[in-house]
Amino acid sequence: MLTERISEALALAVQAHEKQVRKGTSIPYVAHPMGVASIALEFGADEDQAIAALLHDVLEDGGPQYRSAIKKGFGERVLAIVEGCTDGVPDASGEKGEWGERKRAYLDHLAQASDDVLLVSGSDKLHNARAIVSDLLKIGPDVFKRFTAGREGTLWYYRSLAEIFERRRAPMAAMLAAEVRQMEQLASINV
Repeated sequence: MLTERISEALALAVQAHEKQVRKGTSIPYVAHPMGVASIALEFGADEDQAIAALLHDVLEDGGPQYRSAIKKGFGERVLAIVEGCTDGVPDASGEKGEWGERKRAYLDHLAQASDDVLLVSGSDKLHNARAIVSDLLKIGPDVFKRFTAGREGTLWYYRSLAEIFERRRAPMAAMLAAEVRQMEQLASINV
């Protein structure tokens, strides 16, 4: 059963992502954590996991000042899941570490992460992969210009993610692998 905590989490996500949009689009960013929470619920998330899905990018995109609000409002477990899904918190100047280093460290982390983190992170990556595939169908390989790592780095990262989620037998692993295969196929068109 979901309680009013879920609407409180959504309100915090809306606040943290206010005025943010999805990379290269005009889609309000909060649509992403809403989609991630929906996927997590489809794969059996309990309320804490669904709340963490709504808040999974709050530290990364909103900043470390949200740690106390997450802990106070939703508890240690939710905070631990959110921290486990975070691959880099901006420093005082708003910068994160180098992309490749952060992603390699995150992949290493996922190999050992808790089942809570795997469920939310896998739901996040599945939602992102679906968005990339959708954009590839709409605009083609130019979509990779939005990403720091470009085409090759983005494909490497999603292949690596799919392998880890399959190895860990995460509930959404097969769907993520299918999206990554489609992403690779579409990425090779007109290259």
